Amino acid sequence: MDVKEPIQSEGSSIPSFDATKEVKVNSQELNTVERASGGFDTLSTKKLMRKIDYNLIPLLALLYLLSFLDRTNIGNARLAGLESSLGMNPQSLDYNIAISVFFPFYVAAEIPSNLAMKRFRPSIWIPFIMVLWGVTCAAMGTVTNYAGLIAARCALGIAEAGLFPGIAYYITLWYKRHECGLRMAIFFSAATAAGAFGGLLARGIVEMDGVGGRRGWAWIFILEGILTIIVAIVAFFIMNDYPDTAKFLKAEEKIEVLRRLEEDRSSLSDEFDMRYFWHALKDWKIWVHMFISIGISIPLYSFSIFLPTIVKNLGYTNDKTAQLMTVPPFIAACICCIGSGWLADRHGQRGIYMIFFNLVAILGFIFQICSSNNRLKYAGTFLAAMGMFPNIPQSVAWNGNNIGGSTKRGVGIAMHVGFGNLSGAIAGFMYRTKDAPMFYSGHGTLIATETMSLILCIFMTLYLRKENARRDREYKPPSEYTDEERALEREKGDNASFFRYTV
Repeated sequence: MDVKEPIQSEGSSIPSFDATKEVKVNSQELNTVERASGGFDTLSTKKLMRKIDYNLIPLLALLYLLSFLDRTNIGNARLAGLESSLGMNPQSLDYNIAISVFFPFYVAAEIPSNLAMKRFRPSIWIPFIMVLWGVTCAAMGTVTNYAGLIAARCALGIAEAGLFPGIAYYITLWYKRHECGLRMAIFFSAATAAGAFGGLLARGIVEMDGVGGRRGWAWIFILEGILTIIVAIVAFFIMNDYPDTAKFLKAEEKIEVLRRLEEDRSSLSDEFDMRYFWHALKDWKIWVHMFISIGISIPLYSFSIFLPTIVKNLGYTNDKTAQLMTVPPFIAACICCIGSGWLADRHGQRGIYMIFFNLVAILGFIFQICSSNNRLKYAGTFLAAMGMFPNIPQSVAWNGNNIGGSTKRGVGIAMHVGFGNLSGAIAGFMYRTKDAPMFYSGHGTLIATETMSLILCIFMTLYLRKENARRDREYKPPSEYTDEERALEREKGDNASFFRYTV
């Protein structure tokens, strides 16, 4: 079994994720691994995966929970008197603009952030940007006018930009392709937990109204920002970078993780090179996934930010009750998010699950737009949440599974997530006060974007199946390629003849 020398980017002493320079093994340990048919047995592999899961996923989920909480807590702050305190006109688009300005800055910083994380260590980069957005979130609680709120939201967008695409890319550096979906689903389920937790937390924090001379909405921003800073400091000390430098893995476990990744990725290029950046930009499949993403993300951001407003218009005149009624739909979404990730990984397919959940979300918005019965409309919020949230991690995993080479994959995931997050600038205008309580234009637009995503998911599923069938006919099975043959095509990425797409 050959242990590859570390590949370093030009001008940098930081090895790429598959470097094994720091893996200290003796010949006896290496032979033990080789004797196990090129790797661990089934039971040992399961134990290894659980060990990685326990050390990575809970922390990553917590980080994203805080990220999503800090960007959507403005919806809870609105019910706590944000608009009146800052002199915003509730009948104008002031609130919608405050939501939307976050996202252009968020999108602009995503690809540079992923490239920076490729250059530097995740355990430095991720906590660093967390401190930045934690400070910014807390500062939102000190603004005294509308202009200050706008400036703070722009800064928050820049600071938060690197987390979701960075962690999505980070997960692909530890797990095989058909193991990423469940982990991304668990990670992203933190967004649903943030929706539920945010409503409960806001309900308690608003009781601090008047403490220190500040309104309840201000304390929502301040306390949640401080919590983010504390977790960022802890993350700096406990977050692991790459499999070959992980402190919780033994030497033979590090080798096995790298062996599994090399086997799964078909020995494709992993070095940092800007040509792979251009390969990603020119790949039409990534662009299709980007439009799938924005078709899901517009409804998701609209729903997450405006759910307190939607619920309030279902007859819950008490703002505190409306805060609590936003919790159950997010809990249902969390269950579906994790369940769909597990099923998709188990079956090695993603397209068919995305098609199904798109249909569920569309049905939820149809309930909203076609009925005046508040109970049925509230049921529709459950269906909408259960359909939208599972498809975000599914779409990221699907796109990432089908991009060959780690640098191209890092850029491709950032493009995907960034374009999807651009939807936030649109989502801020989906629900206008003057359209209450039925919000016909908002619900109708979201049905249209979900339908676009549904059609593109069907197209990609059919195309990828056809392309895999063509490669099966024209080339030999991937398992029959020698290391030398794979090396000849290592720079071709997903265009290599031995690469097969996840459908």
